[in-house]
Amino acid sequence: MARVCVFDVNETLLDLAALDPLFAAAFGSPGVRREWFGQLLQSAFVSTITEVYVDFGTIGGAALEMVARRHGTTLAAADRDAILATMRALPPHPEVASALDRLAAAGLRLAALTNSTEAVANAQLTNADLASRFERILSADTVRRLKPARQPYRAAAEALGVEIGAIRHVAAHAWDVTGAMRAGAAAAFVARPGMVLDPLAPEPEIVGADLSEVADRIIEVELGA
Repeated sequence: MARVCVFDVNETLLDLAALDPLFAAAFGSPGVRREWFGQLLQSAFVSTITEVYVDFGTIGGAALEMVARRHGTTLAAADRDAILATMRALPPHPEVASALDRLAAAGLRLAALTNSTEAVANAQLTNADLASRFERILSADTVRRLKPARQPYRAAAEALGVEIGAIRHVAAHAWDVTGAMRAGAAAAFVARPGMVLDPLAPEPEIVGADLSEVADRIIEVELGA
């Protein structure tokens, strides 16, 4: 039986570059967006490793404050609110909708699994016109452990009614792919610009430059097409 395809959301499906004008307005450089998201991930990993749970949105706000201090500035409340609000309205990468449709037409089950809360995840995918393509939109928040901890991937498998080895997690982050594989899932890596695999971690059998290439390989591997 073909595996269920379970997709990460931020950067894998949705394009964070839409935030760049807001960071340019707030910090004078669109490049600060990458610094912020890196800080968000670092703080999320600290939360997971030390087992003191904080939801992803709260971490995102705190990461903005840290970046502002690093740049010797105070972030205006309006700028902060605009950045966090736009996280709910990110556009999909151009090839995402057609790639998902191709996977669904091939008969594969599709779900989403994100560190964002369920409410934010549903808003993001609804605003991106992607929500209807997934049978379930799942959040690590429900198990109060953020990816790449094992619990979110295993909870996703349970929610989908399959064993962990019967899901394939699709992500543009090496840490997410590694977390899924070490939890017992298969994985696929979307090698978007600047994204590379971790040489210290197992390599997934499927790698593509975008979701379209990954979808082609998934159909080939799972269905022999």
